[in-house]
Amino acid sequence: MNTRNNQETPSLRGAVAVIILAAGHGTRMKSAKSKVLHEIANLPLVGHVIKVAQSLSPEVMNIVVGNQAEIVADCAKQFAPDISVAIQSPPRGTGDAVAQALDGLKGFKGTVLILNADSPLMTAASLKAMAAKIESGDKVCVMGFVPSLEHAYGRLMVDEHGALQEIVEHKDASLEQRKINFCNAGVMAVESDFLNKAVPLIDNNNAKGEYYLTDLVAMACADGFACSAIEADEDEVIGVDSRVDLAAAEEIFQTRMRQRMMEAGVTLSDPASVYFSYDTRLGQDVIVGQNTVFGPGVQVADGVEIKPFSHIEGARLDEGVVVGPFVRLRPGAELNRDVKIGNFVEVKKAILAKGAKVSHLSYIGDADLGEDVNIGAGTITCNYDGFRKHRTIIADGAFIGSNSSLVAPVKIGERAYVGSGSVITKDIEADDLAIARGRQSIIKGWGARFRANNEKYKKK
Repeated sequence: MNTRNNQETPSLRGAVAVIILAAGHGTRMKSAKSKVLHEIANLPLVGHVIKVAQSLSPEVMNIVVGNQAEIVADCAKQFAPDISVAIQSPPRGTGDAVAQALDGLKGFKGTVLILNADSPLMTAASLKAMAAKIESGDKVCVMGFVPSLEHAYGRLMVDEHGALQEIVEHKDASLEQRKINFCNAGVMAVESDFLNKAVPLIDNNNAKGEYYLTDLVAMACADGFACSAIEADEDEVIGVDSRVDLAAAEEIFQTRMRQRMMEAGVTLSDPASVYFSYDTRLGQDVIVGQNTVFGPGVQVADGVEIKPFSHIEGARLDEGVVVGPFVRLRPGAELNRDVKIGNFVEVKKAILAKGAKVSHLSYIGDADLGEDVNIGAGTITCNYDGFRKHRTIIADGAFIGSNSSLVAPVKIGERAYVGSGSVITKDIEADDLAIARGRQSIIKGWGARFRANNEKYKKK
């Protein structure tokens, strides 16, 4: 039956295996790297597909690679170390691609989900709905959709009862068949025994001379088996073949994330201008200002405020933290409870203890700041000597005056003071004051004499 996937997500009883097709060249991407390595929300397309597949707890995962096989396989193993790799070379269609992966399914009994590595927006709910169809007795279940624009997709042919009878590729479809608007999304669930039996029998007697996996539907029906289709939203089945598609998929993903964040208790002052990474984690009652960008690896606790134009990557923010506007938090930034980071401050690989404050125009890198440390405007931790990085340690309650340079490695003791404009190269003991700047001199009347002596040049 053609059923739209708007019901409660079914729970799966049987085993699931996954085959991911990633052998395409992606020439329309016009890129030196495989299209499945291009990123949405800082995660490669193939990574998105692997993660949604993993949400079904598959017993077996296979990936079929071709173009840049080793690079794509290495990328896949970053997200699924146990994934099996098969190679399709040359590319001869989806049926041939799946044939290369059958060895990896030896001994498996259950539902085999066949996914495309360039379709990153599939949901677990839809995949579970397809697997449930196989568990209920169907041999093949196909994901379909109704496109909003002109298209060249394969058509899903259903009978008067809504049962799927055949998939006809666009190039092979008659004019009458092309009027059908229920189209193939390229995602399929197949019962394992039937898959192993039928795939070797697929031929290439078609307009493109390729081995179509879609032939499985007609083959199953010819043997008297039932086939079905579920209908997914068009946004879910978008395939990324070009930079235009990549941008469209990014926007869909970001829209999903924004909605998910707001539903979880996050305030987005201007949702359309906030960009998330695939792994961004925000707590309740977090406020995110306009034009904020999250890179990978960000964890934000409850009650944090992120003011506009902030860029945060690889950072952890504890409860009560306030950052921004115009803040950059780089990997390794750890802001503990009630830390305040103001405008035009960059923090990298630094741990700031409870109540520390860096209010404006500063760089804090490779540093440990104790509780209630105050960093004056324009302060820099000079962490790099041209060869190695060194750490600055500032103990609890220390006060660093404005426009100071702390040349690491250096330690500032508890409650110590650094006078404004100082260049500190030696450790400072607790409660001491360090001043490291030239002594001020005043020459009376120098300004008037200077102007008088140079007035003649001004007239020329």
